[in-house]
Amino acid sequence: MAWPEDALTDDENIVLSFRQHWKLLFIPFTWFLGMLIAVFVIYQWIPGGRTVDIILTLLVLGGFAWLVVRPVVSWLVTRYVLTTERLMTRKGLIAQSGIEIPLERITNVNFSQSFFERFLGAGDLLVESAGTTGQSRFANIPRPDQFASVLYNVREKRALALQSGSGAAPVSDDAIEKLRRLKELHEEGVLSDAEYEDKRQKLLGEI
Repeated sequence: MAWPEDALTDDENIVLSFRQHWKLLFIPFTWFLGMLIAVFVIYQWIPGGRTVDIILTLLVLGGFAWLVVRPVVSWLVTRYVLTTERLMTRKGLIAQSGIEIPLERITNVNFSQSFFERFLGAGDLLVESAGTTGQSRFANIPRPDQFASVLYNVREKRALALQSGSGAAPVSDDAIEKLRRLKELHEEGVLSDAEYEDKRQKLLGEI
């Protein structure tokens, strides 16, 4: 069984699984076109004989491996996975690294997008969590605003499930909607930080 399925607990389910935004492939693709042109020029226009052609071709192939193959492979082997219990990342083909953040430890989620990234539907996500993890930046992800909303909702479901002692049991949509509305009021400035946290704790206690 491949990752992330082999890393899930018995009651854990995958909510979202995705790679970084496709815009990261734009530069490698541009290099690829440039190197095709370079190979054509080497064999059609540059004098010097077969030895020179081979040397220049090897240089182009080296650039192809570094500027095209390497970033494409990096994009393929980088995955972000949101489950009902945690947020996970995995990077690397042979030597691998990753981050696992339990949802109950996430304290804040912020996203950022430039004008160009908004046009493409890309951006960065900054996840703040309690404990040793601190801040984790998820760069160049698709639709970071939508993912931030999904992450918040799943985190609230997890918090409610843990507080009720029901593990990963589902929470009613009405409860999630109340929490979402409460967060919107807080973000709009209607509720102060203290008021928001007080009402949030009361709502969690009533469910």
